[in-house]
Amino acid sequence: MADGCLNLRDFFLRGAVTCALALMMMDAHGNDAWPQWRGPARTALLPEGAALPERLSGDGGLTEVWSATLGPSYSGPVISDGILITTETVDAQQERVTAIEAATGKELWRREWEGSMTVPFFAMKNGSWIRATPAIAEGKVYVAGIRDVLVCLDLKTGAEVWRCDFMERFQTKLPAFGFASSPLVDGGAVYVQAGGALCKLNAETGETIWRTLEGDNGMDSAFASPVLETVCGVRQLLVQTRYKLCGVDLESGKLLWSQEIPAFRGMNILTPTVHGDTIFTSAHSGRANLWKIAHDAASDQWSIAQVWDEKYQAYMASPVLLGDFVYMHLKNTRFMCLNFTTGQEMWVTDPQGEYWSMVASGNRVLSLSSDGVLRLIDPSPEAYREIDRLKVADDTAWAHIAVANHMIFVRHLGGLKAYRFQ
Repeated sequence: MADGCLNLRDFFLRGAVTCALALMMMDAHGNDAWPQWRGPARTALLPEGAALPERLSGDGGLTEVWSATLGPSYSGPVISDGILITTETVDAQQERVTAIEAATGKELWRREWEGSMTVPFFAMKNGSWIRATPAIAEGKVYVAGIRDVLVCLDLKTGAEVWRCDFMERFQTKLPAFGFASSPLVDGGAVYVQAGGALCKLNAETGETIWRTLEGDNGMDSAFASPVLETVCGVRQLLVQTRYKLCGVDLESGKLLWSQEIPAFRGMNILTPTVHGDTIFTSAHSGRANLWKIAHDAASDQWSIAQVWDEKYQAYMASPVLLGDFVYMHLKNTRFMCLNFTTGQEMWVTDPQGEYWSMVASGNRVLSLSSDGVLRLIDPSPEAYREIDRLKVADDTAWAHIAVANHMIFVRHLGGLKAYRFQ
């Protein structure tokens, strides 16, 4: 990826702090980085200069560089310093972490540990294997095992630095759906939704710094992954439990504000989408909402108010925000564009696959659908405009796509493929 941050329009629309965070992450990990869930700033947006391909198929399209056969996983691949990390569940008994040279596919090291469980019957079709996407920071890899265990490994060697078994540490039960929320690393700390709570751990030692939102009845098997944003001038952690959207103080773990988000069986899965002091989210079999956060500095009182409420129902795919428009895959398998500020539907497609993960630049959206199809889309609010598509996997592809250093990495249930583009 090239140096820089978002283009000028998106810089002002999304705020100086978001751009600064993206630039900071790029500086920390190098220009080839996709170090965590949804990329450098957890927004699925590429910095300026890290363009998506012009085509996927035919002349000027993608070239497959290497592939690897692996066991099933929903973890998205992560990349830093030319090293790609991927996970898998082996023989329904072990969890394995493998480091691969991103440019060539050469295996560098692997580590594994016992880790298996069975998810509830109504989720069985989605499998009982490792789910969360790892995070890379400061030469370490943080891997969330399905049995509520966080393992810290050395990026270069795979040596275990520390591990935290949340059930053992806090005497909590095994989450019904396993450890599904992806860890977030920032400022020498790891933030995880695990152990029946939101936890902040020391990134070097694994020691607990604070634990909050316990007993909320919404952190058991929390699906959504946290993000760091500056809202009302205050940098904070934005968290979706299974029932609430919350703002949490970074230093103390204090709950600043919260809002109930109704969802079928507590399936609040989307990563919150932030624009200034407003936050967008949408729920499984629920609604789509834009919320406005306010803060009275004199009294240090926070409040939240609904800006709009619409019928759109998301499922598992977190949306991307480009300018004033949100591009979102829906529970009914359609893809839509809506106006972020007003909630107005701009367009909606016919069914387009059960699940999408997406990466966006200023003038392109790249999606990977669960049936293994890559789509390249012109993100126009006027109409759905598909530029190209390419079948890249014959089995299910629920892991989040990754883009780094003019390469696209596709993790499907049977393995991993790497494609290069011009």
